[in-house]
Amino acid sequence: MLKVLVVWVINALALLTVAYVMPGIAVASFATALVAALVLGLVNAVIRPVLVLLTLPVTILTLGLFIFVINGLLFWAVGTFMEGAGFHVAGFWAGVFGAIVYSLISWALSSLVFEEKKI
Repeated sequence: MLKVLVVWVINALALLTVAYVMPGIAVASFATALVAALVLGLVNAVIRPVLVLLTLPVTILTLGLFIFVINGLLFWAVGTFMEGAGFHVAGFWAGVFGAIVYSLISWALSSLVFEEKKI
């Protein structure tokens, strides 16, 4: 349970970093980043697999590059849904690049915190 909370905080910090780095993305506060990270996690856990399955032929034809479109659309959708709460994504391309930067920062922070032990 503690690991889930740590990953949630890491994702919120990654979202704040993305808002600092990317000009088309804004996050009002850390509390907003926590809520947005939670909503992004739920959307990626529930809606993303359905979209990936429905768009599988297009994804195969584009050699997997359509996954970037799906990630960008979901990131943009969450930004549109939470715009009144303080999380804003300016458009589709901001969503695509924001999703890429968000996943890279989240991955890097997670690898620093959860260092794999080698025997």
